[in-house]
Amino acid sequence: MENSKGHTILIVDDESDILEFLSYTVRKEGYRVFTASNGEEAVKLAQQLSPSLILMDVMMPQMDGIEACQIIRKDLQLAQPVIAFLTARAEDYAQIAGFEAGADDYISKPIRPRLLISKIESLLRRMNVERNTHEEHESSGIIIDREKFVVIVNNKELQLPKKEFELLELLASRPGKVFNREQILTIVWGNETIVGERTIDVHIRKLREKIGESYIRTIKGVGYTFNRK
Repeated sequence: MENSKGHTILIVDDESDILEFLSYTVRKEGYRVFTASNGEEAVKLAQQLSPSLILMDVMMPQMDGIEACQIIRKDLQLAQPVIAFLTARAEDYAQIAGFEAGADDYISKPIRPRLLISKIESLLRRMNVERNTHEEHESSGIIIDREKFVVIVNNKELQLPKKEFELLELLASRPGKVFNREQILTIVWGNETIVGERTIDVHIRKLREKIGESYIRTIKGVGYTFNRK
């Protein structure tokens, strides 16, 4: 089937029957689908294909979903996909580990076809909204203008230092998503720059002083997220 929906989806699971069922269900909806049976294959295909969405099992041989997700999130050359974990594990610690690794969402097994497609459509819709606002992020009183490198809060223009601007732009690029400290350090400061986690806290404090306390929320033990007012 021709991919009329314009999205490539990578599905990763070590159980062949689940992989076959998921790929069939998603492909018949018009998506371009590729599959992998472990985390190592997933990372290689993600780098080759730049998928819009990765549906990935957590527990797999060779490399599990958590590690694969971490590697993908650290790859600054890769157009970052939406990543949703497929898991039968409902424990809180498993979800926290997934979000710390950079996951966007969870889909619980057993998976019902219509619910799966509805979830995929919701995730891709959210991604499209976020990407369409990449150049200028606007959210109830705050505008982040990348071209002019300025932030406007309640009609007041602010000139932020470069790292503060980049940190704010990162958080605001995906409202509601929790960015962990490792992701923030890698994306904003880069792998070659040696800075401590305290650096993030200082920049967050300065941003809150300038734009207000309500936009950036701390997720204790995980990282930070941007709130729409």
